[in-house]
Amino acid sequence: MRGKLVVGNWKMNGLLRQNDVLLADLRAGWAAPEGRRLAVCVPFPYLWQAQAALSGSAIAWGAQNVSEHAAGAFTGEVAGAMVAEFGCTYAIVGHSERRALYGEGDATVAAKAAAAIGAGLTPIVCVGETLAEREAGSTEAVVLRQLEAILVRVGARIADAVLAYEPVWAIGTGRNATPEQAQAVHRVLRERLGAAGEQVQVLYGGSVKAGNARSLFAMPDIDGGLIGGASLKADEFLAVAGA
Repeated sequence: MRGKLVVGNWKMNGLLRQNDVLLADLRAGWAAPEGRRLAVCVPFPYLWQAQAALSGSAIAWGAQNVSEHAAGAFTGEVAGAMVAEFGCTYAIVGHSERRALYGEGDATVAAKAAAAIGAGLTPIVCVGETLAEREAGSTEAVVLRQLEAILVRVGARIADAVLAYEPVWAIGTGRNATPEQAQAVHRVLRERLGAAGEQVQVLYGGSVKAGNARSLFAMPDIDGGLIGGASLKADEFLAVAGA
């Protein structure tokens, strides 16, 4: 049984004092029901804070990116082994903002996923189409192309990853795919995973809130969510996680 996983992506948000409050509220409010897991992926400078606040709790933590390189002359980059030293479980790779704003292509995302797995992290590998691609009827082709690059690079170790389907047109826009639209894409991804599809969790990301989480998570192939803005409010995030 795959269970449900809800991961908060703080993006480039947070300050020390407000992080203390948020993390404490999450720790106090998360009852860790059976079959459900909760995690937060925070900016690099706050990994130590997440580790200090959440160690010994039922909430995991992780990073929002990781370098494809293990070490070397890559100023400004952060290696998987560095992230792992802060007790991280997860590292998001290939988020639509990284692809669109920083030019990360399929090959780079695949390399980052492999680097994360090599460092003992669980990569949360993001795939998704733009509005133009959806309107052109290319959704399935786009997400399968993105997934194929990962499979070529990591092979059977895809079982050590989590996938996140995030339609680009629904990221931070207030729009979200209907449960049926999201389920259709999740089913395509799971079928392509073959035997590994029975164990790899596939999350939905795209303007998920307490008000729509239950209907999304009720779909048979949606194993939880990658949550942006709603993860910055403890009550809202906990409501999503419990949906």
